[in-house]
Amino acid sequence: LIAVVLFGEPVRWETNLQLIIDVLLTSGYPGNPYHHENYPHIPVLACNMDLMWVAEAQSPRFGHGTFMVCLENIYKKITGKDLKYEALVGKPSKLTYQYAEYLIRAQAAERQWKQPIQTLYAVGGSATLSQDDEIDNSWETELASAAAAHCRSVLVCTGVYNPHTEVPSDTSESITKTVFHGHRDFRFDPGLVEPDHIVPDVDAAVDLVFQLENFAP
Repeated sequence: LIAVVLFGEPVRWETNLQLIIDVLLTSGYPGNPYHHENYPHIPVLACNMDLMWVAEAQSPRFGHGTFMVCLENIYKKITGKDLKYEALVGKPSKLTYQYAEYLIRAQAAERQWKQPIQTLYAVGGSATLSQDDEIDNSWETELASAAAAHCRSVLVCTGVYNPHTEVPSDTSESITKTVFHGHRDFRFDPGLVEPDHIVPDVDAAVDLVFQLENFAP
């Protein structure tokens, strides 16, 4: 099986964009001449979809999500067709949270915990969950259905979070009247971008979870 797997933004974007496009247009054989693309193209899987990330610079830096935007638009400009993803893995995709819960349940079983896990906590610098519109993850049924009753998001202020950004109440305006930094194939939902808790950093997030769960380390 030939596939393109995208893990993170490269150093030389032009070279990598050219190579990936060559592979897609020739069905995995870039040494062959390109006459017409086969569509749908060979599978493309991607993770790490953050558009930007915070570094020492005053402004956020381009992330792998920006590289994906370039790849998607170049492919469509050349072929007139949309780049299709076999899977989008990593936050904020639903599949990633399902897999995380699956691993937590497996670890609990290994430790022979009797009490079921009721609440999961998702900690990050962009406390967001998303539903995908375009991705057909039919193979996600291999994971057992969710068992936890609650999933609480804890937003830490050490990432790209901007406390002054307004979230639109009307989802129909999310694309036309506001800037949505999520991936192209994710549906915007205001209810999924509002965190349950906001804390300064990860250390404070751990303290918060201990407090909420009445846990004394």
